[in-house]
Amino acid sequence: MSKKENIVIIGAGLCGSLLALRLAQRGYKVSMYESRPDLRTTDISAGRSINLALSDRGFKALRLCGVEEKARDICIPMYGRLMHDREGNTFASSYSGREGEYINSISRGDLNGILLTEAEKHENVTIHFNTECTSVDIENTVAYFKDYNTKEEFSVDGDVIFGTDGAGSALRKSYYLERKFLFSYSQNFLTHGYKELEIPADTLGSHQISKEHLHIWPRGEYMLIALPNLDGSFTVTLFLSYDEGEYNFNNLTSEEKITEFFEKEFSDALELIPCIKDEFLNNPTGALGTVKCSPWHYQNKTLLLGDAAHAIVPFYGQGMNASFEDVTVFDTILDEHEGDWGATFKAYEKARKEDTDAIADLAIDNFYEMRDHVANPLFKQKRKLEMDLEKTFPTEYFSKYSMVTFNEEIPYAEAMKKGRAQDKALLNMVAHHDLDVITDLNEVLKKVQEETNEILEEDKIAGFK
Repeated sequence: MSKKENIVIIGAGLCGSLLALRLAQRGYKVSMYESRPDLRTTDISAGRSINLALSDRGFKALRLCGVEEKARDICIPMYGRLMHDREGNTFASSYSGREGEYINSISRGDLNGILLTEAEKHENVTIHFNTECTSVDIENTVAYFKDYNTKEEFSVDGDVIFGTDGAGSALRKSYYLERKFLFSYSQNFLTHGYKELEIPADTLGSHQISKEHLHIWPRGEYMLIALPNLDGSFTVTLFLSYDEGEYNFNNLTSEEKITEFFEKEFSDALELIPCIKDEFLNNPTGALGTVKCSPWHYQNKTLLLGDAAHAIVPFYGQGMNASFEDVTVFDTILDEHEGDWGATFKAYEKARKEDTDAIADLAIDNFYEMRDHVANPLFKQKRKLEMDLEKTFPTEYFSKYSMVTFNEEIPYAEAMKKGRAQDKALLNMVAHHDLDVITDLNEVLKKVQEETNEILEEDKIAGFK
């Protein structure tokens, strides 16, 4: 493995640009190709989530590459969820019982721009925009491209090719079309899609509702969420079935029907979205899907990272963080196997696959939690108990959410396994009214820990991972 090798990265989004930056810092020559225009000079946000939730795993990767503080400068801290019911009442739920634990709303485009700029500071990095990858010859590591500006079609020989080109990855497509090896692939869509709207800033440029929360309007079969932006606006996302229920994307086609839907279900939000009809009718409806595949690599020549390997739905706020963590894990593996790409790729996938499968499953779980359970009285009691335990025993008790979001050293798979067991133990206590008898939090903690361990042991005996 020579640092003179030509590394080709397909896709200059968040994962690709961070990977390019890290490889450049390690001395590799990197050429990155992106189908979209340069987002630093062109607005290309339409149809994509323009703000995301950045948390500890993402910051760890940014810290590795020396750009953590630049990212923090454009973050808005969100300390918990603020739920809105149909009557306009709100109730808050903190993300953690410990001080200093919160997630951050951040602009996708601004963060991507920071990473591209930092990568370009290295002489050994070149970035090509408006250049779509059409296919990859994985046997000979040749990537084929089309330049949108010149209409020219050309090929690039790479010593190693990384696919960080998202859920529609051209490299992943070439894996199963070329049939060079046994490749497993699944892409599962939710029956729900999403549409983005906007709560603008007030006349003074300030946020009209609390900027310290992620806002949720849970309605069972659908929901609305809102994340704050630095300019005082909120990006609002409606998650709704395509064709099921009284209201769905297929039948909300007239201004009258749209108004009826929002007046009935989200009246307080409707008052804040002045352009609801135009935005609803003109903004695209996006799909929500999970991608799992294996293997991620072909011999010592190509590797998938980020959404190209493991796209997930957005309901745990971990899509970007998981992709950034890919770079952290890959960098650690590279320390161990530098000089042998084949060994590096194999060890990386072995270290990472179980965790990315876990966060994909957790994201689906959280879809139902945010849509249905956050308004359930039993869930509220359970969540309050968790906050009390974290506040009283900050080094002894960590909720599933805290393990996933604020404990970057705990693998996703471990957080899922232990977190699910804890959730079951806590819900059993709440449902069985154990708290009517046990009022001492020390006793509560002891009982939760005992029942959690029993559930984990039962799962182990049953053969659950």
